[in-house]
Amino acid sequence: MVRASRILDSTSRAVLAALDRDPRASVGWIAETLGLARGTVQNRIGQLFDGRTLRPHSVTVLPESLGYAIRAIVTAEVDQSRFDEAMLALREIPEIIECVATSGEDDLLCQVVARDADDLYRIGQQVLRCPGIRRTATSLVLKELIAHRVAQLLPEAPAG
Repeated sequence: MVRASRILDSTSRAVLAALDRDPRASVGWIAETLGLARGTVQNRIGQLFDGRTLRPHSVTVLPESLGYAIRAIVTAEVDQSRFDEAMLALREIPEIIECVATSGEDDLLCQVVARDADDLYRIGQQVLRCPGIRRTATSLVLKELIAHRVAQLLPEAPAG
């Protein structure tokens, strides 16, 4: 299950769309462009940074610019009685940039970055040594075909 989040109204969606187009846009520019009061825009932006709507700013840094040339997907099967232990240990591996619980054969899907093949091997072994991890499988990301995106979802209000 995806964490609960509030459904955004058209004003908040418009503010997000403006920020998506230009993340450095000023409150004044957004207000003028959207025909809203500065206070309204400032309030909406404050609400959007509540931890339930906007991702942390660090997701905009490309790992390649930090020396991580390799990206891989590591799937893992977890002993469910040790799930919390496994998650605590996985959080300590800085090269894991995302980890989600999945249904099906595997329990976790982790996106990892590495400097080179030897580094990826080291990270894979580190994941495998985490308490509760039964087995893993690693797949290299060859090319990003569609980058993480949500801007295409902003214009329309959800049906309901």
